[in-house]
Amino acid sequence: MSYRRCGFRHEKKLRITGVSRIAGIDEAGRGALAGPVVAAAAILPEKFRHRRLNDSKQLAPELREEIYCELIANPEIRWTVGVVDSVEIDRINILRASHRAMRLAIAALLEPPDHVLIDGLPVIPFPLPQTAIIDGDCISLSIAAASVIAKVTRDRIMRDFCAQFPQYCFSQHKGYGTELHLLKLHEFGPCPIHRRSFEPVAQPLLALGEIVQIRSSPARRAGREIGVSVPEA
Repeated sequence: MSYRRCGFRHEKKLRITGVSRIAGIDEAGRGALAGPVVAAAAILPEKFRHRRLNDSKQLAPELREEIYCELIANPEIRWTVGVVDSVEIDRINILRASHRAMRLAIAALLEPPDHVLIDGLPVIPFPLPQTAIIDGDCISLSIAAASVIAKVTRDRIMRDFCAQFPQYCFSQHKGYGTELHLLKLHEFGPCPIHRRSFEPVAQPLLALGEIVQIRSSPARRAGREIGVSVPEA
Protein backbone atom coordinates (compact mmCIF):
# COMPACT_ATOMS: atom_id res chain seq x y z
CA MET A 1 0.00 0.00 0.00
CA SER A 2 1.42 3.38 -0.97
CA TYR A 3 2.11 5.88 1.78
CA ARG A 4 -0.43 8.69 2.10
CA ARG A 5 0.30 11.65 4.30
CA CYS A 6 -2.18 12.47 7.04
CA GLY A 7 -4.54 15.22 5.97
CA PHE A 8 -8.07 16.59 6.06
CA ARG A 9 -9.57 14.72 3.09
CA HIS A 10 -12.42 13.16 5.07
CA GLU A 11 -12.95 16.30 7.13
CA LYS A 12 -13.22 18.43 3.99
CA LYS A 13 -15.80 16.10 2.47
CA LEU A 14 -17.93 16.45 5.59
CA ARG A 15 -17.55 20.23 5.72
CA ILE A 16 -18.81 20.50 2.14
CA THR A 17 -22.07 18.94 3.36
CA GLY A 18 -22.37 21.51 6.16
CA VAL A 19 -20.80 19.53 9.00
CA SER A 20 -18.53 21.83 11.01
CA ARG A 21 -17.53 20.19 14.30
CA ILE A 22 -15.71 16.95 13.49
CA ALA A 23 -14.01 14.78 16.10
CA GLY A 24 -11.40 12.13 15.49
CA ILE A 25 -11.35 9.22 17.90
CA ASP A 26 -8.89 6.39 18.53
CA GLU A 27 -7.90 4.02 21.31
CA ALA A 28 -4.70 2.67 22.83
CA GLY A 29 -4.09 -0.50 24.82
CA ARG A 30 -6.58 -2.84 23.23
CA GLY A 31 -4.02 -5.61 22.75
CA ALA A 32 -2.23 -5.26 26.09
CA LEU A 33 -2.30 -7.87 28.85
CA ALA A 34 -2.43 -5.34 31.68
CA GLY A 35 -3.74 -1.88 32.39
CA PRO A 36 -6.65 0.09 30.96
CA VAL A 37 -7.82 0.77 27.45
CA VAL A 38 -7.76 4.51 26.74
CA ALA A 39 -9.64 6.36 24.02
CA ALA A 40 -9.20 9.99 23.02
CA ALA A 41 -11.39 12.38 21.06
CA ALA A 42 -9.90 15.40 19.32
CA ILE A 43 -11.53 18.27 17.45
CA LEU A 44 -9.03 20.25 15.40
CA PRO A 45 -9.53 23.74 13.98
CA GLU A 46 -10.25 23.89 10.25
CA LYS A 47 -6.92 25.60 9.46
CA PHE A 48 -4.85 23.24 11.62
CA ARG A 49 -1.48 22.22 10.20
CA HIS A 50 1.23 19.96 11.61
CA ARG A 51 4.08 18.59 9.54
CA ARG A 52 5.02 15.76 11.92
CA LEU A 53 1.66 14.51 13.18
CA ASN A 54 0.94 10.93 12.16
CA ASP A 55 -0.30 7.62 13.55
CA SER A 56 1.15 7.40 17.08
CA LYS A 57 2.56 3.91 16.38
CA GLN A 58 4.77 5.37 13.64
CA LEU A 59 6.28 8.04 15.90
CA ALA A 60 9.31 7.65 18.14
CA PRO A 61 8.35 7.93 21.83
CA GLU A 62 10.20 11.24 22.28
CA LEU A 63 8.52 12.79 19.23
CA ARG A 64 5.14 11.43 20.28
CA GLU A 65 5.50 13.11 23.69
CA GLU A 66 6.53 16.36 22.01
CA ILE A 67 3.56 16.34 19.66
CA TYR A 68 1.24 15.44 22.54
CA CYS A 69 2.40 18.49 24.49
CA GLU A 70 1.87 20.69 21.44
CA LEU A 71 -1.65 19.34 20.90
CA ILE A 72 -2.92 19.73 24.44
CA ALA A 73 -1.35 23.20 24.75
CA ASN A 74 -3.18 24.47 21.66
CA PRO A 75 -6.26 26.40 22.89
CA GLU A 76 -8.04 25.83 19.57
CA ILE A 77 -7.99 22.04 19.99
CA ARG A 78 -10.76 20.39 21.99
CA TRP A 79 -9.77 17.00 23.37
CA THR A 80 -10.87 14.50 25.99
CA VAL A 81 -10.03 10.95 27.05
CA GLY A 82 -12.06 7.97 28.23
CA VAL A 83 -10.49 5.26 30.39
CA VAL A 84 -11.83 1.76 31.09
CA ASP A 85 -9.84 -0.28 33.62
CA SER A 86 -8.82 -3.93 33.57
CA VAL A 87 -11.66 -5.01 35.89
CA GLU A 88 -14.25 -3.65 33.48
CA ILE A 89 -12.37 -5.15 30.52
CA ASP A 90 -12.60 -8.59 32.14
CA ARG A 91 -16.27 -8.05 32.90
CA ILE A 92 -17.52 -6.95 29.47
CA ASN A 93 -14.65 -8.02 27.10
CA ILE A 94 -12.05 -5.86 25.39
CA LEU A 95 -14.09 -4.92 22.31
CA ARG A 96 -16.98 -3.56 24.37
CA ALA A 97 -14.52 -1.89 26.74
CA SER A 98 -12.80 -0.14 23.81
CA HIS A 99 -16.14 1.08 22.51
CA ARG A 100 -17.13 2.22 26.00
CA ALA A 101 -13.89 4.22 26.31
CA MET A 102 -14.68 5.91 22.98
CA ARG A 103 -18.20 6.82 24.10
CA LEU A 104 -16.82 8.17 27.38
CA ALA A 105 -14.35 10.36 25.52
CA ILE A 106 -17.05 11.80 23.26
CA ALA A 107 -19.41 12.36 26.20
CA ALA A 108 -16.72 14.34 28.02
CA LEU A 109 -16.52 17.00 25.30
CA LEU A 110 -18.22 20.19 26.45
CA GLU A 111 -19.73 20.71 22.98
CA PRO A 112 -20.58 17.47 21.16
CA PRO A 113 -19.33 17.16 17.59
CA ASP A 114 -21.63 16.91 14.60
CA HIS A 115 -19.77 13.90 13.24
CA VAL A 116 -17.09 11.49 14.42
CA LEU A 117 -14.26 9.90 12.44
CA ILE A 118 -13.31 6.57 14.03
CA ASP A 119 -10.19 4.55 13.42
CA GLY A 120 -11.04 1.02 12.31
CA LEU A 121 -14.54 -0.43 12.21
CA PRO A 122 -17.87 1.18 13.15
CA VAL A 123 -18.78 1.41 16.84
CA ILE A 124 -22.30 0.16 17.56
CA PRO A 125 -24.15 1.60 19.33
CA PHE A 126 -22.80 5.14 19.10
CA PRO A 127 -24.58 8.37 20.02
CA LEU A 128 -23.45 10.42 16.99
CA PRO A 129 -23.11 10.06 13.23
CA GLN A 130 -19.84 8.32 12.46
CA THR A 131 -17.50 7.38 9.65
CA ALA A 132 -15.21 4.42 10.31
CA ILE A 133 -11.89 4.53 8.44
CA ILE A 134 -9.52 1.58 8.24
CA ASP A 135 -6.01 2.84 9.09
CA GLY A 136 -7.65 6.17 9.82
CA ASP A 137 -4.81 7.21 12.12
CA CYS A 138 -2.55 7.27 9.02
CA ILE A 139 -5.08 9.18 6.88
CA SER A 140 -7.00 11.67 9.05
CA LEU A 141 -5.25 14.35 11.10
CA SER A 142 -8.19 14.35 13.52
CA ILE A 143 -7.80 10.63 14.18
CA ALA A 144 -3.99 10.91 14.31
CA ALA A 145 -4.28 13.61 16.99
CA ALA A 146 -6.60 11.36 19.01
CA SER A 147 -4.17 8.48 18.50
CA VAL A 148 -1.26 10.45 19.96
CA ILE A 149 -3.30 11.73 22.91
CA ALA A 150 -4.63 8.25 23.73
CA LYS A 151 -1.23 6.58 23.44
CA VAL A 152 0.69 9.11 25.54
CA THR A 153 -2.06 9.22 28.17
CA ARG A 154 -1.98 5.44 28.50
CA ASP A 155 1.83 5.29 28.55
CA ARG A 156 1.85 7.73 31.45
CA ILE A 157 -0.74 5.67 33.30
CA MET A 158 1.41 2.57 32.85
CA ARG A 159 4.50 4.39 34.12
CA ASP A 160 2.52 5.29 37.25
CA PHE A 161 1.55 1.63 37.65
CA CYS A 162 5.23 0.73 37.32
CA ALA A 163 5.88 2.68 40.51
CA GLN A 164 3.21 0.60 42.27
CA PHE A 165 4.30 -2.74 40.81
CA PRO A 166 8.00 -2.29 39.92
CA GLN A 167 8.67 -6.01 39.56
CA TYR A 168 6.69 -6.12 36.28
CA CYS A 169 8.63 -3.33 34.48
CA PHE A 170 5.45 -1.77 33.08
CA SER A 171 7.33 1.38 32.07
CA GLN A 172 9.25 -0.68 29.51
CA HIS A 173 6.53 -2.71 27.80
CA LYS A 174 3.39 -0.75 28.84
CA GLY A 175 1.55 -3.98 29.61
CA TYR A 176 1.90 -5.59 26.19
CA GLY A 177 2.83 -9.25 25.83
CA THR A 178 6.56 -8.87 25.33
CA GLU A 179 9.03 -11.55 26.31
CA LEU A 180 10.07 -9.51 29.35
CA HIS A 181 6.46 -9.12 30.46
CA LEU A 182 5.72 -12.83 30.09
CA LEU A 183 8.84 -13.69 32.07
CA LYS A 184 7.76 -11.38 34.89
CA LEU A 185 4.22 -12.73 34.75
CA HIS A 186 5.51 -16.28 35.05
CA GLU A 187 7.77 -15.30 37.94
CA PHE A 188 5.34 -13.23 40.01
CA GLY A 189 1.89 -14.16 38.72
CA PRO A 190 -0.74 -11.56 37.79
CA CYS A 191 -1.10 -8.31 39.73
CA PRO A 192 -4.30 -6.29 40.25
CA ILE A 193 -4.10 -4.53 36.86
CA HIS A 194 -3.62 -7.67 34.75
CA ARG A 195 -6.50 -8.67 32.48
CA ARG A 196 -7.30 -12.09 33.84
CA SER A 197 -9.64 -12.97 30.99
CA PHE A 198 -6.68 -12.86 28.57
CA GLU A 199 -5.17 -16.30 28.02
CA PRO A 200 -1.47 -15.30 28.46
CA VAL A 201 -2.39 -14.00 31.92
CA ALA A 202 -4.46 -17.05 32.81
CA GLN A 203 -1.76 -19.40 31.49
CA PRO A 204 1.59 -17.55 31.68
CA LEU A 205 3.61 -20.76 31.60
CA LEU A 206 2.00 -21.77 28.29
CA ALA A 207 2.75 -18.35 26.77
CA LEU A 208 6.32 -18.51 28.02
CA GLY A 209 6.72 -22.00 26.53
CA GLU A 210 5.61 -20.70 23.13
CA ILE A 211 8.32 -18.03 23.23
CA VAL A 212 10.98 -20.59 24.12
CA GLN A 213 9.78 -22.81 21.27
CA ILE A 214 9.95 -19.93 18.77
CA ARG A 215 13.43 -18.91 19.90
CA SER A 216 14.77 -22.46 19.66
CA SER A 217 13.01 -23.54 16.45
CA PRO A 218 15.20 -25.02 13.67
CA ALA A 219 14.16 -22.28 11.24
CA ARG A 220 15.24 -19.56 13.64
CA ARG A 221 18.53 -21.31 14.44
CA ALA A 222 19.22 -21.67 10.70
CA GLY A 223 18.36 -18.03 10.17
CA ARG A 224 20.90 -16.98 12.77
CA GLU A 225 23.57 -19.25 11.30
CA ILE A 226 23.32 -17.88 7.74
CA GLY A 227 22.38 -14.34 8.67
CA VAL A 228 18.83 -14.44 7.30
CA SER A 229 16.01 -12.70 9.15
CA VAL A 230 13.27 -15.14 10.14
CA PRO A 231 9.95 -13.41 10.97
CA GLU A 232 8.29 -13.95 14.33
CA ALA A 233 5.40 -16.39 14.38
